[in-house]
Amino acid sequence: MPSLGDRLRHAWNAFSNTDYYGYQSIGAGSSFRPDRPRMTRGSEQSILNGIITRLSIDVSSVPISHTRMDQNGGYAETIEDDLNNCLTLEANIDQTSREFMRSAVAMLLDKGCVALVPTVTDINPNLSSSYNIKKMRAGEVVSWYPQHVTVDLYDEFTGQHKQVTLPKSVVAIIYNPFYSVMNEPNSTLQRLKRKLVILDAIDEQSGSGKLDLIIQLPYTIKSEGRRQQAEMRRKDIENQLAGSKFGIAYIDSTEHITQLNRAIENNLMKQIEYLTSVLYGQLGLTQEIIDGTANEQTMLNYNNRTVEPILSAFVDEMKRKFLTKTARSQGQSIVFFRDPFRLAPVAQLAELADKLTRNEIMSPNEFRVRALGYKAVDDDRANELRNRNLNESPDAEPAPQTDSGQLDIGE
Repeated sequence: MPSLGDRLRHAWNAFSNTDYYGYQSIGAGSSFRPDRPRMTRGSEQSILNGIITRLSIDVSSVPISHTRMDQNGGYAETIEDDLNNCLTLEANIDQTSREFMRSAVAMLLDKGCVALVPTVTDINPNLSSSYNIKKMRAGEVVSWYPQHVTVDLYDEFTGQHKQVTLPKSVVAIIYNPFYSVMNEPNSTLQRLKRKLVILDAIDEQSGSGKLDLIIQLPYTIKSEGRRQQAEMRRKDIENQLAGSKFGIAYIDSTEHITQLNRAIENNLMKQIEYLTSVLYGQLGLTQEIIDGTANEQTMLNYNNRTVEPILSAFVDEMKRKFLTKTARSQGQSIVFFRDPFRLAPVAQLAELADKLTRNEIMSPNEFRVRALGYKAVDDDRANELRNRNLNESPDAEPAPQTDSGQLDIGE
């Protein structure tokens, strides 16, 4: 145990020990998080933002790991290296692995393409293809070249965004599998985005506070003199309303006022509802998925048709760019794992446990850890793959018997 003097010398307080930052610059400051991706104009609307957020959260919730596969293409073990640390724990100083994937998927769906760039490696990628990725970031591709791309990236050392040009062989470039639905200029999502902008403009006009009045004067306005007289009358009523505490004005008994700011009937809302339903169908979404009330079959269809293509696009490109041909020939791969028990209700877990353990698919400890999230039992028999209804482990002790030779099954 350290002495009192050592504890006093090495103690640190976040509020009093500020001399370290007094003589060196800590970089540019900002009132908002500068590395957070920003949506394009129109994507921040309620419907579109909800769709992109839902998809990015669901995709980022599936774990991705750097693994080694066996000769049959099955999972053998997880490779604990820097790349796996980026995929499972920490992608960079600002983002965990899950937050990194969430922002990357959100940028992919919004921009149509995202670039995963290794920002810190142990060896220069331009000199050797065998390098360890220590940190990575997601950025937007701003320029395309035959063998290179220019990516807008956040520099964690300066606190600013920079555009860097890198070879395509180093950068994992992922394209949106639903590009024709979401990012084409005349796609369903872009048409819905334009309709929402028009709807917002109409709502802003209706709530701007204008009266939209037509004043009928008791004389015809054909000559220039009458026009000037009508203009003076209009300004007089405006001054009365602007200068009145309660917005009250008077008119002549022969004048009539018609108010026009009533709701105008159009089919804009019907078009928005139609485009929304079409977009949901093309993306494999339903309203129940968005609000979290979808059943197991609906979620299974959603995971297979929507989440899986996006995940496959990520892991296939990372496998192609971040693993060398030699590493792939040695069985290394980047794979994602979907938990089959996440959609199972609690009432079915007991039946699943019986079937999986009885058919020697999972041991009791595997089911406790994977499906229930409980701690494994410290018992060798809990790790055995056997049918507990029929056979018994040869090393197990025989069941106690009574004097009559009958099994003692208790009272």
